[in-house]
Amino acid sequence: MSEQYDLVEATMKVIQDRRSIRHYTDEPVSEEHLDLILEAARQAPSGENAQPWRFIVVRDPDTRKQLGAIAGGGSGRRFTAEFVTEKMQERFSSLEDEAKKKAIFEKLTSGRVSAFLADAPVSLVVCGRKDVWDLPYDTSAAIENILLIVTALGLGACWVIAPCIDIRDEERIKDLLGVPEELKVISIIAIGHPLRPHRPRPRLPLNELVYSESWDSPYYQEES
Repeated sequence: MSEQYDLVEATMKVIQDRRSIRHYTDEPVSEEHLDLILEAARQAPSGENAQPWRFIVVRDPDTRKQLGAIAGGGSGRRFTAEFVTEKMQERFSSLEDEAKKKAIFEKLTSGRVSAFLADAPVSLVVCGRKDVWDLPYDTSAAIENILLIVTALGLGACWVIAPCIDIRDEERIKDLLGVPEELKVISIIAIGHPLRPHRPRPRLPLNELVYSESWDSPYYQEES
């Protein structure tokens, strides 16, 4: 019983410690760690055991630089549109620090929020077979396995979708990496050694998220 509890506690700690890391040291990711990361992805569940995922490990600096440029362009277009339509201003309306708000807007609309891919020691490009119905869900399960094992290994990672949302960007990645037509590029995972520790991000309490039997019946009662 004690061993099982220790395992549960260790697993929950990995889940809680996971962060999106965008700044890395120059230390390379070892082959041993990369093998464990890829094996964790391989063990993910998939509908009808289709296992549609395929992975491309990118270490070459020039290729990573091009991936970072594509990611930055994708994010820049996406967030500029959000700014022009004033959705971004609405999203950050509760932030009172105007200088901080301006810095966030600039980071998002410039694409810098995703361009960091160029600096990660490893980019793991996640692709999947187009003929599999459950492709988005299957690959998401594999990606979550990657993020958790990366955290358990003391590494950092960030799940980046910016270079894959626009079909034009996806085609650029496919041309760059020689991805065949029957595969779709799903996302890119940046992996490396974190440059610095990261604080926990806030999470909504369970009593705002979970319901019992129907939507109008909270599973957790608020404390009086």
